[in-house]
Amino acid sequence: MIKVITLVLASSFLLFGLTACDPEVGSKDWCLAMKEKPKADWSANEAADFAKNCVLASD
Repeated sequence: MIKVITLVLASSFLLFGLTACDPEVGSKDWCLAMKEKPKADWSANEAADFAKNCVLASD
């Protein structure tokens, strides 16, 4: 039972650690990453966020 709990906790921490590395949507780093990502791999939400935050943004 302890091994199962340890495995679940370790898996949770690993998953959390991997997702925390992505830049925040709309940040300059995110815009640069999206420019490098093939447009065929973009989701509809990513395309909309890119247009809103990287193309139409008035910085």
